[in-house]
Formats: sequence, C-alpha cells, structure tokens
Amino acid sequence: MKIFTMRKGLIIAFSWGALLLGGTVYIGVSAHANHRTTTPSGVSVRALAPTAQYDEIKSKAKDGNWEADIKTKGLSDLHVIEVTIQPGGTLGWHRHLGWSFVTVKSGTATFYEADDPTCSPNVVTAGSSLFEPAGDMHIVKNEGTVPLVNVVVQLIPTGAPRLLSEPSPGNCPF
Repeated sequence: MKIFTMRKGLIIAFSWGALLLGGTVYIGVSAHANHRTTTPSGVSVRALAPTAQYDEIKSKAKDGNWEADIKTKGLSDLHVIEVTIQPGGTLGWHRHLGWSFVTVKSGTATFYEADDPTCSPNVVTAGSSLFEPAGDMHIVKNEGTVPLVNVVVQLIPTGAPRLLSEPSPGNCPF
C-alpha cells in the first residue's frame, strides 16, 4: 500500500473520479462460507457519482518519466464514493477485487496489513492518499476522535461487491 501526502503546488494522485462519472454505489459485503468474517461498524457510504460501466479497456499513457498502462478483460464498474467512519469504527478485515484509490478528506485513517507480522499502523492524515492493490487484505480503523471521511475511486469487475469481508488473519491483537 503506497501512502502519499499532498503538497502545495504538487499534484501526486490522478483522480479518475474527477474525470469519469457514472450510478449508485452499494457497499457490497461478501462473506465466505465456513469462515468467520469481521464486521464493519460505524461506517456509512455515499455515492458521489453514479456507477460507470466500461467495456474492456486497453490503454497506455506516457508523459516524460510518467507512464500508465491499463488492461481489463470483461466489463468493469467504476465507483466514486465517500466513506465515513465514526471514531472507534472500522471497515473490518477486507480486500477488494480491483484497485482502490483513496484520499483522506478529513480525520485520520489507520490501516493495518494482513501480511505484516508486527501489525504496524499505517497512519494516513487528511490531504494524503494511498493506493490499495487488488487482493490486498487490510483493515481500516478510525482511532481518532473525529469522523474519518475518505473519497474512494474503485475499478472492479461489473457486478462484483466493492468489499469482500475476511476473517482476522491473527497478526493483530484486535
């Protein structure tokens, strides 16, 4: 998970949400049979744009040292949402089937990674952003005293849930 801080006069993240608009968003949660998943608490989700649906994408871009390459097979949904987590709230352990571009609008997000045996917190403050790769299992918590508000842009397979709840990996004491 890459964390970026916004600096005056420097744009670090490219927001697809500013360019691509499309339908309603559902905080889809999928539970796996025979596993005890963790449950989100203190969370609300609001669509900032209708869900956009895209046919297969195959595109490259280059500008100086910057390069991007995107290739999808099958239909994709683009979600642009605002996720609010109340103090003490959490999204629970989860992963996504596609990419998530997250910008912390206000408050402080604390992320923990399932593959980190030390359970070290990744603290992301207002004005900062991070990228969540597909399949990355993590938990997002609001350990602060004010609501945490994230703007999230996700590209996932059409019809797939935005979030797949997972059982605790056991690397953290909570």
